[in-house]
Formats: sequence, C-alpha cells, structure tokens
Amino acid sequence: MFDTLSTQIGAGLTLLVVAFAFLKGDDPERIAAGGYVLSWFASLLIQGDGSVTGTQWGLMALDAIMLAVFIALAWKSDRAWPVWTAALQSLTVMSHVLTLVDIRPPVSAFYAVINLASTGILFTIAVGTFWAWQERRAAGLE
Repeated sequence: MFDTLSTQIGAGLTLLVVAFAFLKGDDPERIAAGGYVLSWFASLLIQGDGSVTGTQWGLMALDAIMLAVFIALAWKSDRAWPVWTAALQSLTVMSHVLTLVDIRPPVSAFYAVINLASTGILFTIAVGTFWAWQERRAAGLE
C-alpha cells in the first residue's frame, strides 16, 4: 500500500492539502477535502491489486459518486475551483469507461491519467482553500 517512496509522498501531500482545507477553508473546501480523503481511503480498501485488466467496478462507482459530489459543489458554490475539480474527476470516470467499452488502453496510460487527475484535484482544492482564506483575511473575518 505505502511501500514505495512515491506513494508515501502522495499520501503526505494528500494529508497536507486535506488538513489545510479543514483548517483554513470554508464549507465547499471542507466538503471537497472530506469527500476526497474518504474516497481515497475507500479506494485503498476496494481496489483489486492483482487485476490489471478489466473494469474495477467498485472504483468506477466510487469515482462516479465523487464526480456527482464535485458537480453538486460546482452547481451550488459561487467559486470557480469546483468546476475544475469536476472536470478533472470526469477524466478519471472516463478512464474507467474506456476499460468498460473494451478500448483497452495501456495500463500505464490508465494509471497516469488517474494519478495526474488526482494530483490536479488536490491542487484545485488547495488553491480554492487559499483563495477562501485570503478573502476572509481581506474582509477582516480572520
């Protein structure tokens, strides 16, 4: 699970962004960070480590749920970052759809898209949290 340096760095980055969102963000940032970390833990539990071919139905359902959460945040929030987050999550869902319709992308390309989209999602949550924090500071609320 966390046996390589890259997975440990990714886990540390994830926990730092989630902690930043919970400490300095508003409700949309906290909802996105909470959903992200919950889906991250759930994906660790339901992923099939031995299967590199075929559709992983549990992960596809989990990513589709997260897409719905990010779309709802984009719809209800007056901020711009949830739109980018939903767009990046849709890349992840479409990667699962490619395996579903049997296009058979190389497994390295599949994981590259998912990892880059996840890193982008963390980046958008961090940027959104920073903007919310700065807006509160400029208004004198913090």
